Amino acid sequence: MADQWIRADRPVEMMHDTGEDDAAYAVGWTISGVATLATIVAVWVFAI
Repeated sequence: MADQWIRADRPVEMMHDTGEDDAAYAVGWTISGVATLATIVAVWVFAI
């Protein structure tokens, strides 16, 4: 287990070139956020 921690003598591995997955992830969270805000506004406006 201890070998999984990042140590100063070992370079950090970075994920590169994941543009398509990142775009889908961002679009999904954007749609989710807009839907949540729309629900809150609808409840507030219509006093449901």
